[in-house]
Amino acid sequence: MTEEGYVIGSAMSNGTQAAPARGGPASQAVVVAAATTESVWSSVSTGLRIELGADLFASWIAPARLYETNAAVILAAHTETARDWIKRNAWRRMIELWAAHDRSHRPLVLRSRAETAGLTALPPVAPIPGESEPASARPQPQPAPAASVTPIRAEVGRPLGLQERFTFDTFVAAPSNEFALTVARKVGAWADGCFNAVMLHGPYGFGKTHLLHAIGWAAHRARPDRKVVYLTSEQFLSTFVNAVRTGAGASFKGDIRSADLLLIDDVQFIGGKTKSQDELYHSLVSLMGEGRRVVFTADRPPSALSEVDARLRSHLGAGLVCGIERADRAMRMEVLERKLSILSQQLGVQNDARAEVMAMLADRFPDSIRELEGGLNTLAVRAGERLSTLTVEEAENFLRSHLQRGGDRKVTVDEIQKAVAEHYLLKQADLLSERRTRSVARPRQLAMYLAKNLTTRSYPDIGRRFGNRDHTTVLHAVRRIEQLKGEDAAIAADVEAITRKLRG
Repeated sequence: MTEEGYVIGSAMSNGTQAAPARGGPASQAVVVAAATTESVWSSVSTGLRIELGADLFASWIAPARLYETNAAVILAAHTETARDWIKRNAWRRMIELWAAHDRSHRPLVLRSRAETAGLTALPPVAPIPGESEPASARPQPQPAPAASVTPIRAEVGRPLGLQERFTFDTFVAAPSNEFALTVARKVGAWADGCFNAVMLHGPYGFGKTHLLHAIGWAAHRARPDRKVVYLTSEQFLSTFVNAVRTGAGASFKGDIRSADLLLIDDVQFIGGKTKSQDELYHSLVSLMGEGRRVVFTADRPPSALSEVDARLRSHLGAGLVCGIERADRAMRMEVLERKLSILSQQLGVQNDARAEVMAMLADRFPDSIRELEGGLNTLAVRAGERLSTLTVEEAENFLRSHLQRGGDRKVTVDEIQKAVAEHYLLKQADLLSERRTRSVARPRQLAMYLAKNLTTRSYPDIGRRFGNRDHTTVLHAVRRIEQLKGEDAAIAADVEAITRKLRG
C-alpha cells in the first residue's frame, strides 16, 4: 500500500486534456471527462455484479464512490472494513476489468471514504441499461460492443478465483493421492491422450481443491493464450441464476462453453437444482464434443451421487475417475513440517517443535488436512516463541477447543463402509455388492446399523448408498443388529470398536 492506497495502472499520457475539477483544490484537476470515468465504472460494476452475485455486490461494492484527481481515479469504499474486503476478494478482478474498459489506462486507487476528505465524489453510477432491469422492461437488445464484460475469467492476469498457495509445488504427494496427482499434472500440462472428463473424488480436506487450483495454475502458465475457467459449484449456481435473472443467459453459456479448460469444485452441491444441472450437462456435452478439457471434484464417485441427474452423473463418470484416500500418518507428518516452515517465515516462530508434539497433532487430526493445519496454526500463534519447547500436555491445553470439536465431528456413510470393511478384512465394494454369504451379509447389516445411528441419513438414502437397496432391507438390518447386540458379545464388541474408531 502506498500513500495513494492500493494502486493499479500506469501514468497518464502527457497529451491528456485536463478539465476543470468538480471540487476541492485546483491542483486536483480532473484529467478525463466524468462521463468517461462513469461509463467505465458502470461496465466494471456490471461485470462484478454478475460474478459476485447481487447480495455481495450490494453489501460491499455498490456503496463505494468514485473520485478523480490529477494523478488517478479513486474508488472509495464506504468503510475501512469494506475497503479491506474488496482488497481481499475483488480487487484483482476489478483492476482487470478496469484495464479492459479504460482506454486511457488511468491508475485506479482503492481507499476508504475517510481517506478522501476534501474531495468531491462523482455522482453515483447507474447500472448499464438492461443488466438489472426485468426482461419485460428492457428495450430491444443491441449487439454487444467489442469490449464487453467477461463474467467468468479475465482476459489479462491470472484466472479468476485461483489461490496462489495451491500449486503442485506445495502439494504433498503420498500413496493415497499418487494416481490423482499424476493425472492432474498431465491435465495441467495439456498433455495429449488425457481422458475427458476427469473426476477427482474423496473425503473433505485431503487435497481435491488443492489439485484443482494446481491444475488451473499449471495450465495457465503453460498456455496463457488458452482460457481457464475455475468455479465452485456455488459460484456456478449463483452466476447462472443471476445471468438468467438479468437476461445474460446467452453470455453465461458462451463464456462457459468457450473455456479450453473448465474446473468445477464440489459438483455434488449442484444436485437437486434442475435447471442448473441441465445447463451444466449441456455445457459438458458441448465442451467434450469440441475436445476441450473438463475437471470436476466431488466428495463421492459419480456412481454414488444419487442426488445428481442420471444423465449428468453418467457423463461425470464417462472419462477418468480418480479417488483420493485419507492421508496416512507419514503424509500428515510431512504436511506439518512444510506448514511449520511457512509459519516460521510468516510469524517469526522457530522452525522447530518437539517430535512428540508433532506426533500428537498427526494422531489427533487424522480426518482432515485442513483441520490438521488449523491445529498447527492455533498452536503456533498461541505458543509463539515457546513452540520449540512446548510439551504435549501444554499443546493439548492450547488446542482444547479444537480437540473437543474433533470429538463431535460428523461421520459419513462412506467412512462407515470403509471402517467396517477394514475391520472384517473385506473390500468396501463387497458391502455394496449382491453377495449374500454370511461373511459379507453380517458386516453389511452392521454398517447399515451404524449408518442409521451415526448419521442423519434416512432409510431410503442409506439403502441407495448400499447398492441401491430398498429401505426395508436397511430397516431389517438395523433391527437385526440391535437384537444381536444383546445376544452376541462379539457383535456388541465389534459395534463398540468400530464406533470408537469412527469417532476418533
